[in-house]
Parts: sequence; structure tokens; C-alpha cells
Amino acid sequence: MKAFPAILMATTMLVAPAFAEPLALEKDELTLGFIKLTDMAPLAVAYEQGYFLDEGLFVTLEAQANWKVLLDGVIDGTLDGAHMLAGQPLAATIGYGTEAHIVTPFSMDLNGNGITVSNAVWEAMRPHVPSGVDGKPQHPISAEALAPVVDAFTSEGKPFNMGMVFPVSTHNYELRYWLAAGGLNPGYYAPGDVSGQIGADVFLSVTPPPQMPATLEAGTINGYAVGEPWNQQAVIKGIGVPVVTDYEIWRNNPEKVFGLTEKFVEANPNTTLALTKALIRAAIWLDENDNANRAAAVEILSKPEYVGADADVIDNSMTGTFEYEPGDVREVPDFNVFFRYNATYPFYSDAVWYLTQMRRWGQIAEARPDSWYDEVARSVYKPEIYLKAARMLVEEGLADAADFPWDSDGYRPATPASDVIDGFGFDGRKPNAYIDSLPIGLKGGQTVVGTEIQG
Repeated sequence: MKAFPAILMATTMLVAPAFAEPLALEKDELTLGFIKLTDMAPLAVAYEQGYFLDEGLFVTLEAQANWKVLLDGVIDGTLDGAHMLAGQPLAATIGYGTEAHIVTPFSMDLNGNGITVSNAVWEAMRPHVPSGVDGKPQHPISAEALAPVVDAFTSEGKPFNMGMVFPVSTHNYELRYWLAAGGLNPGYYAPGDVSGQIGADVFLSVTPPPQMPATLEAGTINGYAVGEPWNQQAVIKGIGVPVVTDYEIWRNNPEKVFGLTEKFVEANPNTTLALTKALIRAAIWLDENDNANRAAAVEILSKPEYVGADADVIDNSMTGTFEYEPGDVREVPDFNVFFRYNATYPFYSDAVWYLTQMRRWGQIAEARPDSWYDEVARSVYKPEIYLKAARMLVEEGLADAADFPWDSDGYRPATPASDVIDGFGFDGRKPNAYIDSLPIGLKGGQTVVGTEIQG
């Protein structure tokens, strides 16, 4: 019996986390920004579950009015970091729009967006959408079904308007991708014209995410691309129908990132590691045990200080289902992915895809060699920070080593054609070949001059 305490102690030492020495934080009080979308979840979970505090961080989370205000806050130091559109750090670093060197050590999620049209547009689209054996629309729905509706608007002298959240947002590029895959031109950007509407069949403009449903209901736009819960909100309100998710456009596509200025990271390397550790833990919690924690996550996100939408609206997509027409609820277990499939690793190839879309639509005005895409990706995406944080969590017994791509060169395997709605695969190592393969968009040395494509 006297041996029991020693045996118990030895057993405990084998299974208990081997906590490392706390990081010597350069800054422990932080203000982090976000937009009211469900994919800000890692920030809310890291706060509510105490993961920030575990790292010695005293964090304030602040909702921002729109993506520009958020970016400006990070650049001027009002915010120490933020939930960002993946295109924002890249665009800022190459000087498109506001110029600043923003970096990311952490990708926040995969998938999570949808494209919604008004009820009237859906009614006009439906005869052009094939039905399954159950009589319901067959998914994925191609933008080819939208083309006759756009033609009707054009013949009546009316523009067909759609909303997206920001010029360098995933939503802009996904909406453009879907439209172009269906033969509709979403328009080009040029150095002297940043409307993105040059030569457009469908006219895209910016609307902040929470305002999308009201803007659709008012008739200002005929549809939109946005993250959740604002597609499901249209269904609940009875004002629109989501016709396609980004998972159907490109399976397991990269979404948001956590962005900080390069200056902040250089001045606060340990604080950056601590932030990354807390966010990785939050992502693990969100996906572990086949999404077992998602109901609890919905309750967190429904709080007014986070997303502030009704829990039943957030629940529609967050727990592995997605509702298209009222009552047409389908299983989409990967609609929101926060950790599995290496979702949080900042792959260079994800950055390259965003840059190819900027080039495709003229935001990058002139052709660049493949090496340039790689160089920009490496200047913004920081997997070395991510892996250092992950290694610390593994050593502390808080993460499984098998869940991280230790030997990655920073590039995902090429996306097969079968995973993309238009059947064009993507290899991040060959950006120019990829750009040239797409039927609609700038190619080679082409440029936009005035309203014409030259070259």
C-alpha cells in the first residue's frame, strides 16, 4: 500500500501534459478585430474556452463595421491583429489598395460561403436547373442557369447587380469563378477603374456582410456572395435562395486568415506564437470528435458581441447541414472546416490561388513570372511560425503530432479537376499555366486598356 502514491505519481506523469515554460510575452494585452461571420469562431472559442488566458494573453475582441475599417485598424495599430479576408494581407503587401506588409501565421478555416439569389431570380432560374429523382434541384447548380435571367435583364435595359463583401475577398473571387464557369463575364479591373465592372455581364459591388439580406430584400441587388450566417438568414426570412456553396465551387477551398503587421510580428515574436497556439487549440476544439462541439459553438457565436444572429440561423450551417430552399436541408458536414484537412496551416499555394484571381480579373495589371507568385506567398504566409506553435502544443500534450504537416514544402497537392465546378484543376506551383487554362479572364501578357483587353 505504501507504494501506491509513488505508482500513482508515476502513472500521472506519463499521461499528464508536460507543460513548457511560459513564453516571455513582449505584449500581453491585445485588441483583436473581427467581422460578424461564423468563421470568426476560432477567436470567440479561444476567448470563451480560456485558451488566450492559458497563454498569458488578455484579449479584447472587437467587432468592426466593415473589412476596410478592420484592415486600417490593424495597419494603424488600433488593432493588434484580426480575422481577415485571405486576399487582404496579399493585396496590402503588393500595394493594391492600402499598402502595408501584413503577414499570417494561421489560416482560420476552409469553405463557409454561399451564393444567394432573390426569390424572383430563383423562380426564373429554376426551369433551367435539372432535378434529381426526388424532384429537388440537382446540385451543384451552374451559373448557366442564371444566364437566361441575365439576358432578360439586359434586353430590358436593366443591370443585373450582385453583392460581394470586398474587392479582394474570397466572396468576390468565388462569385466571379462561379459566374465565369457558367459563361458569364463578371468584369475586369484596370489601373484607372477599380469598379471591376469593365465588360461585365453581371455587375458586382460591395455590401458589408450583415447588410446583405436587407439589401437583397430592398431590391438594390439581385443576389450576393457572403459567408454565414447571411445566406441562411435569407432562407429564414423568406427573401432568397442559396444556389451554390463554395464547397461546391471548389471543395475545401481556403477562406479567412488571421492577419498581423510584419512590424508587430518582428517586435512581438513570442506574443505571435502564443496567439497562434491559442487559435490552433480553438480550431482543434471546433472540429474534434466529428464536430461534437459545434452546438456549443453555435451558442457562443449567437451572443451579440460575436455574430449576434439567432442560434437557429447559425445552426443551419455550422452543425453540418445547409438549407437551400425552405425545407430543402442537405447534409454538408464540411461546410465549415476549422482544423481537419490541415485547414489552419498557411499554405503558400492558398496564397498563390488568390494572386491568380487578382491577375485573372486585372487587379494585378501585368503578367508576372511564376517565381513572383511564390515570393509574394512566402512574404505573407508564415508556416514556420505555425509549425513552431504546433510543436509547442504537441510537447505540452495539447495536440497530436499526426495532425500537422511537418514535412510540407508549403504547397498543397494539386487540386484535381473533379474538385472544381468548371473542371479546371489548380497547381499552385504553376500559376501562369493555371491562369491561361481558364476560358474567361486575362491570359499571358494581356492588359486592360480603357474598356478593351489588349495583348
